[in-house]
Amino acid sequence: MQRSRTAADPRCSLVGQAGTAARYGSLSEEAVDIPQPSDSALDQKSTANVFSDGCTQIDFVLVWETVPWEPSGQQDSHENRGLQEGSATIHKTWRKKFLDNLHAAGIHMEKHTARMEKKVVHYLLLSAPWSVLCYYAEELRLRVPLQALPRQTSNWSASVLQQLGIPNLMAQEVPNLPLDYYTCPFKANKLCWFLGSNQQDTFFSTTQRHQILHEILATTQYGHSREREVGVDRLLSENVFTAAFPLHEGPCNLQPEQPAAGSLSQRQVLFQYWASWGKWSKYQPLHHVRKYFGEKVAFYFAWLGFYTGWLLPAAVVGMVVFITGIFLMFNDVPSQEICESAEQYWMCPLCKNCSYWQLSRICGTFMAGRLFDHGGTIFFSIFMSLWAVLFLEFWKRTNASLAYQWDCSEFEDIEERPRPQFAAMAPMTIINPITGAEEPYFPKRSRLHRILAGSMVIIMMIAVVVMFLVSVILYRAVLTILLSSSGYFWFVASASRIASITGSVVNLIFILVLSKIYISLAHFLTKWEMHRTQTKYEDAFTFKVFVFQFVTFYSSPVYVAFFKGKFTGYPGNYVSFLGVQNEECIPGGCFIELAQELLVIMVGKQIINNAQEVAIPKLKCWWHKHKLLSTQKARKEAEQAPWVMDHQLLVFEGLFDEYLEMVLQFGFITIFVAACPLAPLFALLNNWVEIRLDAQKFICDYRRPVAERAQGIGIWFSILEAIAHLAVTSNAFLIAFTSDFLPRMYYEYVHDSSLRGYVNFTLAYAPWDFVLQNNTTCRYRAFRDRDGNLTLTYWQLLAVRLGFIIVFEHVVFFIGRVIAWLVPDIPESIEVKVKRERYLAKEALAENKVLLERQETRSKASVMDQAAGRDWETEQLASS
Repeated sequence: MQRSRTAADPRCSLVGQAGTAARYGSLSEEAVDIPQPSDSALDQKSTANVFSDGCTQIDFVLVWETVPWEPSGQQDSHENRGLQEGSATIHKTWRKKFLDNLHAAGIHMEKHTARMEKKVVHYLLLSAPWSVLCYYAEELRLRVPLQALPRQTSNWSASVLQQLGIPNLMAQEVPNLPLDYYTCPFKANKLCWFLGSNQQDTFFSTTQRHQILHEILATTQYGHSREREVGVDRLLSENVFTAAFPLHEGPCNLQPEQPAAGSLSQRQVLFQYWASWGKWSKYQPLHHVRKYFGEKVAFYFAWLGFYTGWLLPAAVVGMVVFITGIFLMFNDVPSQEICESAEQYWMCPLCKNCSYWQLSRICGTFMAGRLFDHGGTIFFSIFMSLWAVLFLEFWKRTNASLAYQWDCSEFEDIEERPRPQFAAMAPMTIINPITGAEEPYFPKRSRLHRILAGSMVIIMMIAVVVMFLVSVILYRAVLTILLSSSGYFWFVASASRIASITGSVVNLIFILVLSKIYISLAHFLTKWEMHRTQTKYEDAFTFKVFVFQFVTFYSSPVYVAFFKGKFTGYPGNYVSFLGVQNEECIPGGCFIELAQELLVIMVGKQIINNAQEVAIPKLKCWWHKHKLLSTQKARKEAEQAPWVMDHQLLVFEGLFDEYLEMVLQFGFITIFVAACPLAPLFALLNNWVEIRLDAQKFICDYRRPVAERAQGIGIWFSILEAIAHLAVTSNAFLIAFTSDFLPRMYYEYVHDSSLRGYVNFTLAYAPWDFVLQNNTTCRYRAFRDRDGNLTLTYWQLLAVRLGFIIVFEHVVFFIGRVIAWLVPDIPESIEVKVKRERYLAKEALAENKVLLERQETRSKASVMDQAAGRDWETEQLASS
């Protein structure tokens, strides 16, 4: 796909033109020379994204560092010195060949250097001339405008408030609103048909120029293709280059000489009207975000804003359910019985070496459990299950609307090209059945074999995670027993809490270590699988890592909700696993323990994450700037150069971590919402902060990412659908087996509707063998007789629980299917607009074609008129 060298553009200086020049790490005298700008030109244009000639746009920047060899007082070994020189020689060779190939492809270059205390930083500015832009725009099938349209707002809440006549406090006027266009893929032979084709400097947007340069950099060879010596990404990993990035558009802060809003750059508009904390209650300027960062980043923020808006009704309903629990807590008969029982109920020891305890001791914990475990839990679980279905169905519609407005409705099926890395490594080519173009190809059978092999590795890693989790559970059980039998009052009273906290710390260390290993392994396996497009590649990587993260993050709540305290046995016959007695729930029950764990996760983890998102990028930026500009002289020399300022920023590492955080949060507020109705409220508060934090990171802390196109949020939507379905089953089992709701309902129906005597109903007497052995009668929570056998009540309750699960799931799934059937995936208005756009595009092309044909006919007629009076036989031709 590399172009041969194009003709020189008269407005710019190509590599190798006359003038004072410096060579880029060359090994020979035949190296290509790069023009160095004069000091006066640099002073005049240092803050603009142009070459020193003042007109050539900077599309990309390559950075590398060199260390001058100077005599040192330290006695380095000759072997280490030889290895360093050998590595530097290889890097220079690769860099020379890479830049030679860029030069041959017609890329314009200009070099700047910044001398630091111990190194020299080289900045190579790259620009693609018009002919290269046209060639690659057609290769990449970039969409260009045919006709301008007025931009229409698409916020459904704005339409509702307008119809109700209520002032919309979320609306804001954002300057420089991007226009909407009818577009179609670029064709160089139909250039004059497109809008603005006579303005070469602005015809292709800034993000499109970045995409073209990135494609060239990603497919340029610097060695043998068989050895995968292709592309700037490999050179970055080998430290041949230290950075490769497009430039931001000026500083993010408003300058004193810019009083008018219309004079703001795109970056300043986003900083003032999007990343500012004062705009937390305003609509996000998504069209501006898309224009500056591309569709992929814009879809993330669109989804995050949509999700945050939908959390509002869930948070309100959750607050109502929680407040209802407060009123029920003070009027709950079983709670009063426990608190007033004094020494009536002596409970059996929770382990072989534990002591007897009074049931009245858990009065406060049991009452706190009523905040979450009451009849409103059933309603809220059904509400959140249907909320998740509605949220996903309406996001489909919003996604379709945005995909249409952003011209990416058919991106994945038709327009998306093979990944540059795939194109460079694919062993063969094949004709694309949709586009008819010849494309690189990797056999599906070989890819399937690689995917299966990688799946085995993933299963082994998940098995390792499960082994670590089991070891943590055993650690907590052993520590609880040791502390309970220690004889120290504080240790005995806090045994479960100490074991839980230390177990969580150990678990966190395991998760952090295994995550680093697994993510590196997932990157390697996904590259090895040779996925054709970037979307397929990212989906495969996302699925691998999410499965791992799902197991690690949800394992502890799942264990507490469905396994802890369920297989413990009874006094005198406790069940053990690997020689260690199975864990009991805290005296207040597993439901309140699950609620506590979710509150810690939803509040503590989110506070820590937000603090990290504020502090860590700032510290990294400061440290990176300190390393680059280690001397005051270097700071003064480079403080105005935009490429140096952007080089000090952090590398954008993708949206995976951002999506993962939000999707895990979605899982917590749906899968375990029966145990914590306040979870949507904490998620809402977190997301209001998260949007502005992420916006500030993208605007102020990260280097500008290369704009990537996307048709939506990718495989994350399928993951959200799977979580929504899992949430229905999870909440059904939570209510049936972990909550006290069904036993209470059974007691009200069979015994006493006032719940008098319910506490005594749920407590069994210790078996005779245990009583005779210890000479003490005690109670424990179970439905067993004096011989330790399960009673008829247990089996009746089991039938009620299983019946509830079946009815709950079928009712919720049926209502969800009805909702999905009633809500179309694509709004009817969008379907009409798509058809009209295709019709108008054909008409516009036909009109332009007729006009061109008329112009050609007129020009031919003029030529014929001039030729009619000429004598071709006697006239001597100038070219003869």
